[in-house]
Amino acid sequence: MDMPQNIGRMEGWLYTIRSNRFGLQFSRKRYFILEENCLKCYKTIPISEAEEPVRSATVDSCIRVTDNGRESINRKVFFIFTLYSTLNHNDQLKLGARSSEEAAEWIRSLQNALTKECPHPAKDFVAISKRKWPPIRLSVTKRVDCKRLIDYYSTLHTEAMTSDVIAPSPWKIFGCQNGLRLFKEAKDWDSSGGHWDDHPAVMAVGVVDGTSEAIFQTLMSLGPLRSEWDYCFYRGSMVEHLDGHTDIIHKQLYNDWFPRGLKRRDLLLRRYWRRDDDGTYVILYQSVIHKKCPPQKGYVRACLKSGGYVITPLNQGTRSLVKHMLAVDWKSWKLYMRPSSERSITIRMIERVAALRELFRAKAGNYSDFRSGEISRQIMLPQIEKVDMNVEDETLEKIEQDHNSIEEGTGKLSRSLTGLNNASDEFFDVPNANEMMDCDSDNEWPSEVSSGGDSPSTVPLRLSSAAGLVKKLHDLAVHKKNYVDLQGLTGKDSTVCFYGATLQKDPSCTLPCSWAAADPSTFLIRGENYLRDHKKVKSKGTLMQMVGADWLRSSHREDDLGSRPDSIVQKYATQGRPEFFFIVNIQIPGSSMHTLAMYYMLKTPLEDTPLLQKFVNGDDAFRNSRFKLIPYISKGSWIVKQSVGKKACLVGQALEVNYFRGKTYLELQIDAGSSTIARGVVSLVLGYLNNLVMEMAFLIQGETEEELPEILLGTCRLNHLDASKSVLV
Repeated sequence: MDMPQNIGRMEGWLYTIRSNRFGLQFSRKRYFILEENCLKCYKTIPISEAEEPVRSATVDSCIRVTDNGRESINRKVFFIFTLYSTLNHNDQLKLGARSSEEAAEWIRSLQNALTKECPHPAKDFVAISKRKWPPIRLSVTKRVDCKRLIDYYSTLHTEAMTSDVIAPSPWKIFGCQNGLRLFKEAKDWDSSGGHWDDHPAVMAVGVVDGTSEAIFQTLMSLGPLRSEWDYCFYRGSMVEHLDGHTDIIHKQLYNDWFPRGLKRRDLLLRRYWRRDDDGTYVILYQSVIHKKCPPQKGYVRACLKSGGYVITPLNQGTRSLVKHMLAVDWKSWKLYMRPSSERSITIRMIERVAALRELFRAKAGNYSDFRSGEISRQIMLPQIEKVDMNVEDETLEKIEQDHNSIEEGTGKLSRSLTGLNNASDEFFDVPNANEMMDCDSDNEWPSEVSSGGDSPSTVPLRLSSAAGLVKKLHDLAVHKKNYVDLQGLTGKDSTVCFYGATLQKDPSCTLPCSWAAADPSTFLIRGENYLRDHKKVKSKGTLMQMVGADWLRSSHREDDLGSRPDSIVQKYATQGRPEFFFIVNIQIPGSSMHTLAMYYMLKTPLEDTPLLQKFVNGDDAFRNSRFKLIPYISKGSWIVKQSVGKKACLVGQALEVNYFRGKTYLELQIDAGSSTIARGVVSLVLGYLNNLVMEMAFLIQGETEEELPEILLGTCRLNHLDASKSVLV
């Protein structure tokens, strides 16, 4: 990618991602130039400024840019991002870059362009050009004040490196080996340092001389490159690509580094990744069961309870801090192998970071091997798609030839490019050892599938049908404590619902499936002098009082809870009381729609708080640019804590938010499934829901001296939510 010298200008090669008349996606390489608010597209690098683009468009504040993650199109890996109009989501332009860093740079440049004043405010979004974007037309019919978004994008990178929660470190060091610091979770620590859980979470931390992107590409690879540093890895493949940030992978491990007599192990993992705004990459793993990859003959399937990598750039990105965490149940006989031996296997596995460090030291900054295209063939293609490649290539060639004539003609392609993530939920969380299989004995689920032989869809013989397998796993998931499958749970009978009181209050924070107000001093907010020193301070209190919460389940979205006659809001309204309510309604999609709603009450007049009054009476664009959420998992697995994070987020910039304004209330309905990244996080959280204590704080972002210091609207603490106890409405 060619980096421009001019400020406000970005240019380089991208790929337009479009669908043909058969519904299959294909890519076209084009040269893009973004200058001020104008995005231009060329077939080749323009020779002069006077050269007319093939297409051009003007962006303004009604346009959003979303990160769709990695996707394989015709065996090429692209990092996808989409421009769409908030006024019409069918108006989209889908683009792909060959690396995540390029995609992130374009996303940042486009977001910066959104904050600038449009030179021709009276014109449509799609500017006059030789040809407009077929079939995607990003058009708007009205203007929104661009200045409202300036602070979000200008402070995005300043706040990216910081945590907005004050919390003790969950790790304690227990050793140093091969230049790596070794840690274990603090819950496994006693005063003598001698107590360990049977399957403890351990972490190795080291510095690698490589960019975070190159390290990310290396860790994601399942091809020949991995054999140069991963001494545990024998063979791997992708089972299913779920979306741009989540997939299912299968890894087979060498057994020569295991204790003598131990059978070979394999892992079937759900892999999730994301890139943070500061260039940090997060890769998370969790064991699952998938019908396309049953237990393999000759292997014992280990259970990775949680694990992954965090790669943080150092020294302007030339070096990276790599953290590798694992908590593994190796499924061994208790009489055959002592817990200390299992622990030593896990510790040796995380020491792969040292081998990774030596690989990059040997490469000495030459990252060409990490972009060799191996990823496109080995990672992004599921096993089932590797059949009949020649036939597929011929078909795709014909399809692309057909579309060339369409592209050069009228461009009347009407297929929408939405719905990128239609993968079905075919995997389930792994049961405990005593619920599923013995360790090194013959598997209770016999299978004739070898490492490279029969169809991956073979069903274990002891179950009469696939339906029986699903039912058995479903029953196990429902009764497990560590894992919950929300989408598979169904309620019994509908009960009478008093909105605002379906989730019990427990100030002692001891009862399961309850709520309480969280300590405001846990959260950091912008101080009085933030515009000058960019420092955050402890919150001293909240503006509102939390008075209720709902945990609901239904077959459809539960909108506008505050307007319902049997809600706590209407109860106060019928009594003529002046209290104003603020409702945060989080919609969790699935086969059953779950709703988590928090109710906050303002006892003072709304006029006494100008910023809140402006937010309540403002338009959606202003609200989206100001409403912030600070999440915090105070108790739970490392994988969940890492996926959720502790950084403030402008919710309206990341997720779809609908607002319902009543006489005495404002309700924010947040769609947790409207983002690819958010769906991955929600999926992980739901798997451990029963064991989590979640805390949240809500506030309106202050951007001027008059609006500082910030003040929290309210906080909440949710203790061990149970899907089976959600109220059916």
